[in-house]
Amino acid sequence: MGYENLRPDTIESAGRYDSFDDGKVMFGKQKNKLPAMGWNSWNAFGSGNTEALTKIMADKFIELGLDKLGYEYIILDDGCYKTERVEDKLSNEEVKFPSGFKALSDYIHEKGLKFGMYNDIGTNLCAGAQVGTCGHEALDAASYIEWGVDFLKVDNCYYPFDNATFSNAENARYTFAPNIRAIKLCSADGSFEKLYSAVKDGAVTGKLAEKADGDYVTKIGTFDGTGPDNTPVGLQSSELVFDVNVPVDGDYLIFVEYATGKEEGVGEWIQIMAEGKMVFDGFLKETESPASFVWSTESSDEKEGVSCRLHKGINKVRIMNHRRQENTLNSYGRLLKELKKIAPDKDIYYSACEWGKTQPQNWGSKVCDSWRILNDITFRVGSDGDPGHGDWTSDYTPGVAVQYNKAVIMDEFSGLSKGWNDPDMLMIGMDGLNETQCKTHMTMWCMMNSPLMLGLDLRRVSKGDWIYNIISNEKLISLNQDKLGIQAKRVYSSIAVEDPSKEYIRDNDRVDILVKPLFGDRFAVSFINLSDKDRKDTYKITVKDIIKAFSGSEKGEYFKVFENAKKLEALDVYTDETLTVLDGCIEVSSLKAFDNMTFIVSLPDEQ
Repeated sequence: MGYENLRPDTIESAGRYDSFDDGKVMFGKQKNKLPAMGWNSWNAFGSGNTEALTKIMADKFIELGLDKLGYEYIILDDGCYKTERVEDKLSNEEVKFPSGFKALSDYIHEKGLKFGMYNDIGTNLCAGAQVGTCGHEALDAASYIEWGVDFLKVDNCYYPFDNATFSNAENARYTFAPNIRAIKLCSADGSFEKLYSAVKDGAVTGKLAEKADGDYVTKIGTFDGTGPDNTPVGLQSSELVFDVNVPVDGDYLIFVEYATGKEEGVGEWIQIMAEGKMVFDGFLKETESPASFVWSTESSDEKEGVSCRLHKGINKVRIMNHRRQENTLNSYGRLLKELKKIAPDKDIYYSACEWGKTQPQNWGSKVCDSWRILNDITFRVGSDGDPGHGDWTSDYTPGVAVQYNKAVIMDEFSGLSKGWNDPDMLMIGMDGLNETQCKTHMTMWCMMNSPLMLGLDLRRVSKGDWIYNIISNEKLISLNQDKLGIQAKRVYSSIAVEDPSKEYIRDNDRVDILVKPLFGDRFAVSFINLSDKDRKDTYKITVKDIIKAFSGSEKGEYFKVFENAKKLEALDVYTDETLTVLDGCIEVSSLKAFDNMTFIVSLPDEQ
């Protein structure tokens, strides 16, 4: 298939930026799923996974009893397909997967487990195979249904409508508006004309766009969230908004003085909305450079602008480009739509792996069950005989703490009616992380309701060893799978300056306290030392502190039962020891480096 003439779809209102917060799903997405639990081949074997290795992992699932603990998916990641399509369809790589995907799916299903696969919304998979779903959604959906797929992880490489990984950098032309110097408003009959300066008369929303050199506005679009630099909380997109005053009701024309580019921050695609109606959504004619300003026309007639209907008085005109988010939502939606056409009642867990690039916490709930929040947690994946390497932290996205630091303040975006923030697969059992770090890694993911995807060669695990004891901790797993489906809130951080539940803190020299409401008049509290130093201080949190932290939220209702309790019980999820808590104050007196203490708190039986 030739991809050179691809253009983004027309976006229906349900998939527009202004509909992201309406609480509605698209294309039959099913709600109320708990975070997925399973095993994914990527961290363990990279592109080197095989049918034989996958069967061994499924066998080990049963041998270790992981299926009895809630782990259920066995997922093939990148490297399982032929490098090109066969008669336009996906096909198994015959050396590594000689029996085909249906036979492997049957093998996994016969063990009472579920079968997952991988693809990409772009033209190619991240490892390079030219078999991405882009333009092939109907055929691929039919294949996945035929193969009995229960889980789909869908990546974002080689995406034609954004400058995603391995994509053309010039694809930024789709995702940013041009630089804007001014707009001009004219009545259709020529009796009225008014010029509005972008800098003097326009208002910039969000934190991305800026008024450059006092002359024009640039960076009208959406933050790239692939890296860890920007907070996920707050407005992620910027617009240029004008309040325009017209003398009478009627038809008007909007002209834009602009300059285009093909780079992050300045593009060629513009959206113009007048009084809540999208009046233009497309490319403007390319200019010589981002500094070469011209006036727009909608057609070859230089006197014609963008038509709109305005009422007498003040009207709002929005200059914007939300296509980074809208296009990606639409592309993920295209595959879901085809899956539901074929099998409307089949419940396939749909995992968006677009690395947080387009701020999926804003739109993912409409079509997906979980969404990655950053680039990969490790780039040093394993192979058969090599466990791979994981880090606690780094200057980019690899590392437990890096992923946690972003996910921990994203609780507002997750829930049973939405889906789950995904800080990537677990690195427990990889080289580079010690037992204490892995224990805290598991605690973090469970408290944050993150998907629990094991990423190690399970042949390295035996019942009773430290790796098994971490991944099989039933009390921890119960936090992740609690039927309330509420992500923990960070209620305290030792170096927080503002609200600890919203402040994006990347300095790991700290202690955090997380609190998570649980079903049955219980809650979990976790004290986490992110630093490489032992802490001798006492850290405490009271029920009153917790109620205050959750005030203004419906989740605060879960703590009212504890408000006047004189005594509570705190069950240590690691030692099974039950402590008595007096006057509603839960505290720990020391924390070793990278360690955590986590408790399930409840009322004593007599209360």
